[in-house]
Amino acid sequence: MSAPAADLQSLGLQANDFALFDLPQRFALDVHDLDARWKALQAQVHPDRFAAQGASAQRVAMQWSVRINEAYQRLKSPLSRGAYLCELAGEAVRAEDNTAMPAAFLMQQMEWREALDEAGRDEDALDALLRETRQAQAQWLTQLAQALDEHHDAKAATACVRALMFIDKFARTLEQRLDDLDD
Repeated sequence: MSAPAADLQSLGLQANDFALFDLPQRFALDVHDLDARWKALQAQVHPDRFAAQGASAQRVAMQWSVRINEAYQRLKSPLSRGAYLCELAGEAVRAEDNTAMPAAFLMQQMEWREALDEAGRDEDALDALLRETRQAQAQWLTQLAQALDEHHDAKAATACVRALMFIDKFARTLEQRLDDLDD
């Protein structure tokens, strides 16, 4: 098969996501630039471009297409991008078996859970709690960006990622509760 693109072929399917998109390996990125690069890469590897070269060439193109989509989804999500950068720096998040969190954050979790229980089906209370959660999420994302891009502290970044994973899950719970009120 002709390579989907010479530069992609030289990178290989195992290249890290940032190299694949020719982006600096950092948390801060321009999402519009990422979108444009994704579209350009997908245009290069679309299996239909290789139809005349046969099924084997199309399979390889499909592998590239899948790989590019996976990388795009990982880089597009701040939480996934942060976790990925931690892993690249040698600090796996290990959220499933490492739940260590600062005491202040654990207290915040308990307060949010209690507030959720107290809110019940009160839409205003749930909206207020969701706003508070989103504000905390923004603060943790700022801390994550600083830990990764300014301090190059992957260990601190993994703690931020674990906190953000909880916040993201809690926010989805709140959104679901609000959606259920509409039913």
